[in-house]
Amino acid sequence: METNTKITLSVFLLSSIFLLCSLAQFCYAVDTVTQGQTVADGDILTSEDQTFELGFFSPENSTFRFVGIWYKIDVQAVVWVANRDNPISNRNGVFRIGVDGNLVVLNGNNSLVWSSNVTGLSNNTAAVLQNTGNLVLSNNESIGDTSRAHWQSFDEPTDTFLPGMRVPVNSAIGEFRAFRSWKSASDPSLGNYTMGVDPNGGPQIVIWDRMVRRWRSGQWNSVIFTGIPNMSNIASFLYGFKLSQPDENRTQYFTYDPSDPSDLLRFRLTWDGREHQLRWDDEAKTWSMLQTQPDPANICDIYNHCGDHAVCDNLNAPKCNCLDGFRPRVTNQWSRGNWSGGCERRVQLQCQRTNGTNSSTTARQNGEPDVFKGTRRVKLPDSSSLLLSAMNVDACKASCLGNCSCTAYAFVSGIGCMTWEGELVDLQHMDQAGTLQFFYRVHNSELDGGRKISNTVIIIISVLGACLLVVSIWLLCRYKKKVKRLPVVSSMPCCKEEDVAVFNESKNKDFSADLSGPTDILLDGSQVNGPELTIINFSSVAAATKNFCEANKLGKGGFGTVYKGELSGGQEIAVKRLSGTSGQGLEEFKNEIVLIAKLQHRNLVRLLGCSIEGEEKMLIYEYLPNKSLDYFLFDESKRSMLDWRTRIFGGNQNEANTVRVVGTYGYMSPEYAMEGLFSVKSDVYSFGVLLLEIISGRRNTSFRSSDYTSLIAYAWSLWNEDKAMELVDPSIRDSCSTNEVLKCIHIGMLCVQDSAMQRPTMAPVVLMLESEAPTLPVPRQPTYTSMRSMVDADYSMDIHETASASSKDITVTMVDGR
Repeated sequence: METNTKITLSVFLLSSIFLLCSLAQFCYAVDTVTQGQTVADGDILTSEDQTFELGFFSPENSTFRFVGIWYKIDVQAVVWVANRDNPISNRNGVFRIGVDGNLVVLNGNNSLVWSSNVTGLSNNTAAVLQNTGNLVLSNNESIGDTSRAHWQSFDEPTDTFLPGMRVPVNSAIGEFRAFRSWKSASDPSLGNYTMGVDPNGGPQIVIWDRMVRRWRSGQWNSVIFTGIPNMSNIASFLYGFKLSQPDENRTQYFTYDPSDPSDLLRFRLTWDGREHQLRWDDEAKTWSMLQTQPDPANICDIYNHCGDHAVCDNLNAPKCNCLDGFRPRVTNQWSRGNWSGGCERRVQLQCQRTNGTNSSTTARQNGEPDVFKGTRRVKLPDSSSLLLSAMNVDACKASCLGNCSCTAYAFVSGIGCMTWEGELVDLQHMDQAGTLQFFYRVHNSELDGGRKISNTVIIIISVLGACLLVVSIWLLCRYKKKVKRLPVVSSMPCCKEEDVAVFNESKNKDFSADLSGPTDILLDGSQVNGPELTIINFSSVAAATKNFCEANKLGKGGFGTVYKGELSGGQEIAVKRLSGTSGQGLEEFKNEIVLIAKLQHRNLVRLLGCSIEGEEKMLIYEYLPNKSLDYFLFDESKRSMLDWRTRIFGGNQNEANTVRVVGTYGYMSPEYAMEGLFSVKSDVYSFGVLLLEIISGRRNTSFRSSDYTSLIAYAWSLWNEDKAMELVDPSIRDSCSTNEVLKCIHIGMLCVQDSAMQRPTMAPVVLMLESEAPTLPVPRQPTYTSMRSMVDADYSMDIHETASASSKDITVTMVDGR
């Protein structure tokens, strides 16, 4: 009995020891490798959040074994490979920490096939697979601390860029080729393509085919890469890129943070030389392709496809065209569709003829100085340099003009003065509006397109023009008595009540009818297509307004004067009469006919009809007896009439689409005001401004003489100091709900953020406004108001340069405020 008891006790002790040893082994973190541990072929390390795995794998259609990191959801989505040039031919390999403290991969013969290769390490190191997919080697006491890491896989990537990685940008380093493609789909050894950053002249992403450029992103302007089409329209994905401030070594870093941290994203340089931007679709259980560079459907994405001084246009034929002032270098090849030879100047630059000088004295002695032609909607040329001393567009132009080697310049918001020397390469047509403008140097004679007109032709044209003028005057004098003239309203007295003309109801539809069906209105030779409108003659409008009597005047704006009128049936109308001295005119008149007539909304005044006779152009609206919002909101004596409930009104109409982009000063988003870039997020910005104005009872532009540049800056200051309730209009502060007001201010600050990516779309805004207790993101500080001088500089540049360029060669996007 005693013997059996001893045996039982021995078995129990042995079992306990075995269990404790097993538990001790189990207690090792599944994401960590320490000294003495071995990851054999078949073992797996898994990151703490179960996103990434590390172990041995074989590529598709291969039996070779490699140590790599991949997404747990897809073992084929390999993001890093250790022994990519030294595969193991069997399954006897191991991954561990060597006696020198380095991470090593050994084959079945215990021979070294890969090492992290860090010198001076101790033997108390450990490695952890982080949730970002980064494998970090550090001392045991600082496991996972990347700031104290001896080595990390993110510093030695293979073909994949992941969120959390940092790509250095430093002119002293030069081109940094961080990523190298696989050799083939089944071979992760070093391939032919590399991808990285060129830091010169505004950093940009570049793909190289061996030593030759294959594709580039265009220069970074602190918001987007300027050469990627439609990048501003897919902000939810691409606006995650950031460039850090320079560190003590003057090095900056490109990083990427997804707008939704739960998204699984990766950027991969494929073995055939394309960058794939991929996001995991959890419903379809596959990777969705967000974008591919270079785009297989766009031949112009291939670097300098049309050669030097030529613009590639993928949407039109021919694909390649020389810049104005240039001609094909090899004409017979160009005509056959071989554009690789590019273009050359038609006329040598004046400064080259005068030994590299371009001064005014030399110009007077030898001819006119060189000039610059501007062009828009193109990808800025490659190989630029930055001129930090030029603080505005005029200084940038002067600097380039004074340097005969300078062939082009551009002054770009977010970058500064950019100049080019030598050939202008990799020019591509960009279809979206607002694409940056640059100016290239040509001989003075090229301003008219290089076509010389003889004196004889000039004389003939002048004589014919004079004869035509004489004949026109004679015909005008002969028939002047038959010409109908509009009444001179300013000299006529106000009509009496009984003098008001009556409409012919058989010819004119009732204004109360819905506006529908197309009608073509001809304005100064331009056809305006819009909804069917009632067309009324001038005399009838004059009668309805009592001959535009001063007593009927409702107000005056940039368009002209607005008068109250009354139709024969008693309906009251408001007549907007275009002033001859108005800063606005035909274009605005067309806009309101085409757009506002279609845009029917319970909170917008309705356009009822129009009158077009001679120089008279008028719009007839429904009359609003209660005035507009700004009439009450910005008047000290009337704003108290609008309590809190009246200011946040309801409605079930969510959207209305227009084609033409228009803007009002104080309400335009930064990206539109500075670069003409427009998206659904631009309207969100305007809504945010309006929301803050409703809450405060003050205009956004009413702060310019104060310590704050705008209402937005003032609201942020209060918000940042937890004094947001001080923004609220005193007349409603006691009657409003504090929680509701603070929520509205919070939403307003989200809407007016500088970056369009950071702003919500209107659907989430509506949801936030309607929800009882939403969780709102933290807004970022708006800084646009401090950048107003830069906007003014860009705006003046457009006006200044357009005057010296051929109008048929430039499409200029102007910001027209009201």
